[in-house]
Amino acid sequence: MRSEFLFTSESVSEGHPDKVSDQISDAVVDLMLSKDPEARVACETMTTTQRVILSGEIRCKPMYDPSREDWRENGGWAPGAKEEIEQAARRTVREIGYEQDGFHWETLSFENHLHGQSAHIAQGVDAGTEGSNKDEGAGDQGIMFGYASDETPDLMPATLDYSHKILERMAADRKSGAAPFLEPDAKSQVTLRYKDERPAEAMVIVVSTQHAPGYFFHGGEGDAAKYAELRGYVKGVIADVLPAELLTENTVYHINPTGRFEIGGPDGDAGLTGRKIIVDTYGGAAPHGGGAFSGKDPTKVDRSAAYIARYLAKNVVAAGLARRCTIQLSYAIGVAEPLSIYVDLHGTGNGVSEDQLEQVLPELVSLTPRGIRTHLGLNKPIYRETAAYGHFGRTPEGDYFPWERTDLADKLKAALG
Repeated sequence: MRSEFLFTSESVSEGHPDKVSDQISDAVVDLMLSKDPEARVACETMTTTQRVILSGEIRCKPMYDPSREDWRENGGWAPGAKEEIEQAARRTVREIGYEQDGFHWETLSFENHLHGQSAHIAQGVDAGTEGSNKDEGAGDQGIMFGYASDETPDLMPATLDYSHKILERMAADRKSGAAPFLEPDAKSQVTLRYKDERPAEAMVIVVSTQHAPGYFFHGGEGDAAKYAELRGYVKGVIADVLPAELLTENTVYHINPTGRFEIGGPDGDAGLTGRKIIVDTYGGAAPHGGGAFSGKDPTKVDRSAAYIARYLAKNVVAAGLARRCTIQLSYAIGVAEPLSIYVDLHGTGNGVSEDQLEQVLPELVSLTPRGIRTHLGLNKPIYRETAAYGHFGRTPEGDYFPWERTDLADKLKAALG
C-alpha cells in the first residue's frame, strides 16, 4: 500500500444533461412500478435542445398491452398512458429547474418510442432455466460491484462524497432563492492527498456552474464584481462541506475557470441515460461492472445486484470487520443464483478473512434477483431520487435507499462468531 498519493473524483448536478436523462428514465420506472410492482422497464432517454426522446422496452399491463383489442387503435397503450409518461417527463424537467429558451419543460418537443419487452428475455426472467423449483432468473449476464470505505460517515470515498455534497448544497440554494444567480447545470471535482490511506489535505477543487446572464468575466468583458460574487459563494459552499482541516494554504480552487457558463444543460450538450456510471457509484475508487442503473426496473441485476453488493460491503465495514471492502457478484441470463461472489478487504480485515465472508454473506441474504428485491423492498417507485448525486452514500429514509441500511452488521458479526 502506498503511504501517500493523490486521488480525484467528480460529480455532476441534477441539471447536467446526462443526469436530466437519468432522472426522466427513472421517473418512467417509478410511474410504471406505481401501476404494477412487477412491471418491466428499460427506458433510455436522450435530451438535446428543446427535445426529449424516450426509447426502450416495457411490460406494464395497466399501461401497455398490445393483446387488448380495445387498445390496439392506440398501439397497445391504455387511454391516457402515453400522456402520463409525457407529464412525468415534463414534471421532472420542471422540478430540476429548466425554464430556458433552449430547454423549457413546457415547450420542449417530446417523443415516446417505448415498446413491448422481448418475449425471449421475459421467459428467462420469469421462469429461470435451472432446478425443479425454478426461480426467477437474472435478466442478463454481467458483473456487479459494491464498495464501502470508512473515509466518511457515509462509508463512501471522500473525494466523491464531497463532490456530491457541494453540488447538492448549490442546488438547494438555487431552488430556495439563496443563490439566484445559479442555473441548473454544474460539475464539481475534488482532489485529495491521502496519507496512510486517510484523507489528509484538499489539493484541488474544481466547480463549474451554469449562471445567470452577467455573472462572468472573460477577456475584459462582463461584470467582475458579479463574477467575484459567484466565486465567493462557491468557495463558501466548499468551506461548509469539506472538513476545515482539509482546506489549507495549499488548496487550489478552479471556480468557473473558463470565465463564462451561461448556455448549459441539454441546450449546451446532448444528454443520454447511463453516461455517468462512475459518478453514480464510487467515483473511480472501486471497479465498475459497466452496467448503468437508471431507467431499469429492479429485476435487472445491473441495478439490483449492484445495490445488494453495496449493502453487503457497507455492512461489512459498519460491523468493524474491515476499513474497506469490495464485493463482486456475477450472473447469467435466466439463472437465479449468482455464479460467483468475491470479497476483497484490501488488507484492512479485522479478524476475518475474505473466504469466511464469501461463505457467510450468501447465507444471510438471498442473492437471487427475487431474493434481492424482497430483502431490500425494491419493487416500489423509489428510483427518481437515486438519479442525481449518487446512488450510494445516501440517507435511508422510509422506502428510499434501503441498500444504505446497516441492519445486517450485528447479524454478520454473530454469524462469524
